[in-house]
Amino acid sequence: MLKEVVRLYLDSKIVVFVGIVLGFIILRNLFSKVILKYILSLTKKTKTNLDTEIVLAIEKPLKVFIVIIGFYLALQVLDLTDAQTNFVTRVFRSSIIILIAWSVIGFSNTLSSLLLRTMDKCDLQIEGIFIPLISKGIKIIIIVLACSIVAEEWGYDVNSFIAGLGIGGLAFALAAKDTLANIFGGLVLTLDKPFGIGDWICTPNLEGTVEEISFRSTKVRTFAHALVHVPNSTLVNQPITNWSRMGKRRITFNLGVEYGTTIEQMKKCIQDIKDMLQNHEAIHKETIFVNFDRFNDSSLDIFIYCFTISTNWGEFLQSKEDVNLKILEILQNNNVHPAFPSRSIYVRKEDSSLQESISDPIEEVVRAVN
Repeated sequence: MLKEVVRLYLDSKIVVFVGIVLGFIILRNLFSKVILKYILSLTKKTKTNLDTEIVLAIEKPLKVFIVIIGFYLALQVLDLTDAQTNFVTRVFRSSIIILIAWSVIGFSNTLSSLLLRTMDKCDLQIEGIFIPLISKGIKIIIIVLACSIVAEEWGYDVNSFIAGLGIGGLAFALAAKDTLANIFGGLVLTLDKPFGIGDWICTPNLEGTVEEISFRSTKVRTFAHALVHVPNSTLVNQPITNWSRMGKRRITFNLGVEYGTTIEQMKKCIQDIKDMLQNHEAIHKETIFVNFDRFNDSSLDIFIYCFTISTNWGEFLQSKEDVNLKILEILQNNNVHPAFPSRSIYVRKEDSSLQESISDPIEEVVRAVN
């Protein structure tokens, strides 16, 4: 009779255990289909998507948490020993820690996607490589912290393990010094943004177009179509000229005309060239200099200094060509000739006999020069 009562008592507790577990499973389904949908309908009415993303990030951990709560409460109905109760408590607390870590990791993914979308809307180009890196770093830190807390919950000493990680991390840092330098160099290039993808850059060692910026190196396509991988640590310590970010491109040279050019011709040429540049559609009107600069060895030099509006290399060359042709036309219209290197030789004749002996060679030299 006593055994029958005990059996009935145990059977009733098992029925209660199963009933509690099933009740929390039903509650989880109710939460998923009713409560969660209602919360999402409210968050979708707001102006920001952040609250919706947070709810979606913690959705699955909350469902698992409801089931774990059901099992924990159901186990309290059974007659457990102290050791069994301690084990169940540790499992429950460890599960809570894992669920919290799971929720934070999900939120970090949501935060990364939100940051990337925000940068796209604000036209901020950070090449999309360092936000995922930071997100992965946060995940690793969360996982390590969760594992260490769970280990302490089960009575393991994590201090020695952390000390070992410190020594191992030091050795790893020394071994990977160059790699870390390249990663931090890439971070500096991305944040400082001296150039972007597609920019034409020039350094003391190479010149070309940037194709990719990665953790370790920057890929630059030279004008000979060779692909050069430049370590970020090297690139960040060099002067970088970004030709793609010029506001305008310079044209400057000295135009030499013959010494036989008159003052009136010189003034007319200078004024005509200045007017042509000021009216040229491809020339920037802010800075134009056309001046008689100097008396050179074999020419009178006109200094020409201006800028093209377009910074594109091909368009710049076309504009410069058109300017040169118009200058040549101005010289022809004013009957002014460009100078070329020449030398005049003057011979002093004192001795008639000496004059006769050297007159022919000198005349040949003068004729050859002229």
